[in-house]
Amino acid sequence: MRRGTILALVFLLSWLGGCRSEHDGRLVVGSKNFTEQIVLAELLAQLVEARGGVDVQRRVNLGGTLLCHQAIRAGQIDLYVEYTGTALTAVLGEKPAGNAAEVLGRVREEYARRFGLRVGEPLGFENTFAIVVRGDAARQFGLKTISDLARHAPGWRAGFGYEFMERPDGFKGLASTYKLRFNATPRIMELGLLYRALKENQVDVVAGNSTDGVIAALDLVALEDDRGYFPPYQAVPVVRWQVLERLPGLREALGAIAGKISAEEMRRLNYAVDGEQRDVKAVVGGFLRSRGWVSP
Repeated sequence: MRRGTILALVFLLSWLGGCRSEHDGRLVVGSKNFTEQIVLAELLAQLVEARGGVDVQRRVNLGGTLLCHQAIRAGQIDLYVEYTGTALTAVLGEKPAGNAAEVLGRVREEYARRFGLRVGEPLGFENTFAIVVRGDAARQFGLKTISDLARHAPGWRAGFGYEFMERPDGFKGLASTYKLRFNATPRIMELGLLYRALKENQVDVVAGNSTDGVIAALDLVALEDDRGYFPPYQAVPVVRWQVLERLPGLREALGAIAGKISAEEMRRLNYAVDGEQRDVKAVVGGFLRSRGWVSP
């Protein structure tokens, strides 16, 4: 799996390398490979097009955290949304510690120093990891917290994404903090298949995201992280400094939504795409118009 990820990264960056020149006048917005990231990329793209008068290219579904990070460092994308806890642990390799302001400050400082990247103002919501079980199991066993889960875990099957299994704020630390022991090594699964596998009783617990709209819709329950294992995961735009200087309207567009997107709004947007199977461009366009951020 690790070799496959490295090869995928090499292929992606080789392919991206021939796709654009540094000064072609466009803004390239990227995303990771899950629904919320695609929604946020489209939201940023439409906002910048409408308010900044900039030609925007979408390059979504690039892959996991490190693929997007390498792409922006290589200048093949100019802007994407990251999460502060992910940046702290998966990119900077530091321990998951600190409150929201401390983590944001550390990430902002180190991204500028190490990578020459600007970490913008938080969008207003946090998307933390969510340890999710079926609603009927939660009700049957009285599960409300991850500590509650630990008592039943030896008889249960877990399914997690590859990144969650490998990153510093992922499964190993979680298992150590909560003394989690499942009946077998957790299955490594594609992110898009986790909730289906849980609902169809192929696994009993998965690691999803707190803003996933389908959790409530599928009668699933996200358990409380009662020992505070996970760090803050504020959603923040990451942008190349050169682009901010070249496209002054970009700064204004990003400022227009700073601190203004709630977790509940993000859940609704995600559900509209995931649960209702609506077109992401239409969903985002309607949301931006309803908030008055773009003209009708």
